[in-house]
Amino acid sequence: MTLAATIDHTNLKPEATLADIDRLCDEALAHGFASVCVNGHYAAHVANRLKASPVKACVVVGFPLGAMKAMIKAIEATSACKEGAQEIDFVAHLPHLLAEDSQAAEREYLELTRAVRSVNPDVVVKLIIESAALMKDVDDETAERRIAVACRAAQNAGCDFVKTSTGFHPAGGATAEAVRLMKQHAGPMQVKASGGIRNADDAHTMLNAGATRLGCSAGVAIVQGQPTPDTGY
Repeated sequence: MTLAATIDHTNLKPEATLADIDRLCDEALAHGFASVCVNGHYAAHVANRLKASPVKACVVVGFPLGAMKAMIKAIEATSACKEGAQEIDFVAHLPHLLAEDSQAAEREYLELTRAVRSVNPDVVVKLIIESAALMKDVDDETAERRIAVACRAAQNAGCDFVKTSTGFHPAGGATAEAVRLMKQHAGPMQVKASGGIRNADDAHTMLNAGATRLGCSAGVAIVQGQPTPDTGY
């Protein structure tokens, strides 16, 4: 697999225009990225632009806080699937994970996975756990327990991936340590690293730690070996 084929080419900026999204799609098609990842407003447009190509349409849900009710996330995700989204990246309700409440977390995730798979049984679901927030200012044992709770709940709910970060949380984005822990506890699920991956060295570090997918806004520069400024996601 090429490096490009691991990248979800991403623009989640609130000010992203239709022209920005069209450019994102053009770049993804030209470089063979795994998906184009956007906010829900552009779900139908991206799905139409990528139709009949191997590049998937990916939409974020509950983004970036994950603080709304599970039912609202399920409705948002279902709407995106009806508009053609093939992958859904949704943000966990962090208090469940900080409290290590696996049952509450699993109930939330199940509401979404059941809803989207009633529309598209093949949709790929990625759970964003904000790993940096879960690991911040706690000992290693607590950090690992929180990661393990997130992974267990995601697996039981039928998620396909666990994902490190939104790239918008002040605690930070992906780290190799977080990816290794997530890989250790993910079982059959895959791991997506996102947040702060700015160059090819960052990308290979995450892949070597166990990630199989990367969320990057700098995908073109990464595959071309060019340096990029740290501008967020």
